[in-house]
Amino acid sequence: MLEKTKVKDLMSKDVLTVELDEATVFAFEKLMKHKISAMPVVDEDGKMVGIVTATDLGHNLILDKYQYGTKVKDVMVTDVAYVSSDCTIKEAISVMFEKAPGDSIINQLPVLDNGELVGIISDGDIIKILKE
Repeated sequence: MLEKTKVKDLMSKDVLTVELDEATVFAFEKLMKHKISAMPVVDEDGKMVGIVTATDLGHNLILDKYQYGTKVKDVMVTDVAYVSSDCTIKEAISVMFEKAPGDSIINQLPVLDNGELVGIISDGDIIKILKE
């Protein structure tokens, strides 16, 4: 099943994004409001240029590591792991493990086709198919 199912069959196509100049506190608020763990960061042309996570933003906000007005562009991760929509779920799982730091896993994996953000797949999406 994991070798046959494609990312495009499970991914969310309505991707919540954040812009480069958004304040970190508002980006974190957006993540919490929508109960998601990560958001791709897009430039003025809508091209993905990074990602922010609830864990990173929340941790640093709580520790007061950001100055007032710190922008997403100043704290985003720019080396973003991603998959294409034609990848299999098994391939996506491999990326989630191999590209994560340490012993962690990537929870939200952007889906890019020809450099364009077309979706996002989460560990929760994958768990749902395993349950079925």
